[in-house]
Amino acid sequence: MATTLTSIIHLFVEGGYLGMSAITVLLTLLFFAAWKAPAWVENIGKIAFAVGLIWAFAGLRQALDYLSSNPDTPMVIINRGLKVTLIPAIYGAIVYVVSQIIAIFQKPRL
Repeated sequence: MATTLTSIIHLFVEGGYLGMSAITVLLTLLFFAAWKAPAWVENIGKIAFAVGLIWAFAGLRQALDYLSSNPDTPMVIINRGLKVTLIPAIYGAIVYVVSQIIAIFQKPRL
């Protein structure tokens, strides 16, 4: 359990505090909306996915800026940078999937 929590915190830090915190706030709002404003659930999920993508593209831009000034960078470092860049996009996609699952359960049944 401790290693799982440590790895989640490590991913949160690697993904960038600002973007990961924004997606976490949107996840919290998603659960609140599921309770109080069900019509907003899908939109909050879409916003979380968009924030994850924007943050990932910002990280990719930062990585490309670094590579343009340091052309002799080893492939291992480039691969690690690309892996870290995808963390917020994956987190945003997970929040989006959670919003879709909530929306499915909230729809009236026939």
